[in-house]
Amino acid sequence: MWSAFNHRQNRRWFTSATPGMRPARLVMMVALFIATLGNLPLWRALAGLPELGNTRGVLFGIGFAAVILGALLLLLALFSWRWLLKPALTLCLLAAAAGAYFMLAYGIVIDRTMLVNVLLTDSREARELINWQMLASIALMGVLPALWVWRQRLAWPTWPRQALRNLGLALFGLALAVAALLATFQDFASVMRNHTQVRYLINPLNSFYALAILPQQPVQRSGQNVEPIGQDARLSNPAPDARPPLIIAVLGETARADHFGLNGYARDTTPRLGAEPGVASLRNVWSCGTNTAASVPCMFSPLGREAFNDRKANYEGLVDVLQRAGLAVLWIDNQPGGCKGVCDRVPRVNYRELQTPGLCQGDECLDEAMLKNLDERIAQLPPERRERGVVVFMHQMGSHGPAYYLRSPERLKRFTPECRNHALQQCQREQIVNAYDNTIAYTDAFLGMAIDWLKQRQDRYAPAMVYLSDHGESLGENNLYLHGLPYRIAPPEQKRVPWITWLSPAFSQQTRITSDCVAARRDQQLSHDHYFHSMLGLLGVQTALHQPGSDIYGSCRTP
Repeated sequence: MWSAFNHRQNRRWFTSATPGMRPARLVMMVALFIATLGNLPLWRALAGLPELGNTRGVLFGIGFAAVILGALLLLLALFSWRWLLKPALTLCLLAAAAGAYFMLAYGIVIDRTMLVNVLLTDSREARELINWQMLASIALMGVLPALWVWRQRLAWPTWPRQALRNLGLALFGLALAVAALLATFQDFASVMRNHTQVRYLINPLNSFYALAILPQQPVQRSGQNVEPIGQDARLSNPAPDARPPLIIAVLGETARADHFGLNGYARDTTPRLGAEPGVASLRNVWSCGTNTAASVPCMFSPLGREAFNDRKANYEGLVDVLQRAGLAVLWIDNQPGGCKGVCDRVPRVNYRELQTPGLCQGDECLDEAMLKNLDERIAQLPPERRERGVVVFMHQMGSHGPAYYLRSPERLKRFTPECRNHALQQCQREQIVNAYDNTIAYTDAFLGMAIDWLKQRQDRYAPAMVYLSDHGESLGENNLYLHGLPYRIAPPEQKRVPWITWLSPAFSQQTRITSDCVAARRDQQLSHDHYFHSMLGLLGVQTALHQPGSDIYGSCRTP
């Protein structure tokens, strides 16, 4: 008897108490949940628009929710089959929960670029985004509703009848969306035209749409199917007594120009570079993208941002052309995300190979670890190439968030208290800025170390250093954090980046390029589009790809 009672109780736990729910009813309940509570970031954004702060705005919000509900019903009708429905509903709930959390917590939106960022995120970056608030939010908004879905017992008719019901559900969803859209069309068109970011907040349809269009543009992250460029590249003939160039080209990470003391920031975050002769800082430079996956392949390309985004194939980049010209090229990566394909065909050092006592903990190293054993790494490059010149690309960990406090050593932290929480929204903005400014101050120290290292090799080489960041970062302005917003709606904080050059006297004498001439372009509007051509001009590489008008160094070369 007791066993029979337990059996009945277990059946009640794992199945619904009702005889069987129609699948369309379950779809309607889940879609309504997602269209309302799952779209809290959208409703928050709409509530902040001044033109919607009235009764008409409330009615527009109700109509917008009806449009989303209809679209979800139309989509889910395609999956309303015995073995597909519950997995599809679970996917929608989890996607909506994750999307809602990140959009609310960091002020981001979800588009193709953000999805690429997620797909290319490595385990170390992902760990920094995980916190109890995220887990609790996804559990409450996604996992628990999904468990409830799986507990429901559904009454499935024969497949022909279910096909008719699915068609009816799809037509109802379409009619609801169209009717709601027509009822609010004037406000809907105005909001979508004047506030384009809203379209990227429609959850989880934003994620599904981004996934659907992902194959339209190639993501360069491997050495496969890459078309060669610059096959005519060659070096200018050096003077008989000229020393080969030795360039450290630092690829910065998540550094914004307005937080560099060199660029007029109220805090002196760059005392080392500020005291160094031969340093020129450009402060009106705009990135190619708002995340590493978009910016790095683009800035190393000769195409320019617009042409790069419209490209139909993957091409080689700056690193390949320099090597093809005969230079010794080395790529050192302190980024777990890697070089996004731009260094795949040259000698490279992975971040796991940088392990240095005192500079590394676990799988993370401070950027100065890239300078350790550098002579030995260069010595392994072909000697005939080293005689023509050496270019070492160093990909920083830099100011990568949200764990800014991990990016600077305790001995160099100048701004306190700093945020030590991965959930940035839990910290006061002053603490976030302190932690971020400490990363900029450490970048200043690291670049100073690189310059000191170069100076010690002036007897054999003519050294120089170039630093350019891949994109910027939002630090809580307008409730935005991190980076990755669509380029056309991203704020300047995510797009304006520092470009710093140091030229040794020997390098300036040989190339007739002066840092004063470069510094004269301090406020000129420049972009990542200039980087490829400027590096060719700095190193005297001749190729039909070179565009003198985009070469900031070549234009400073005196006759």
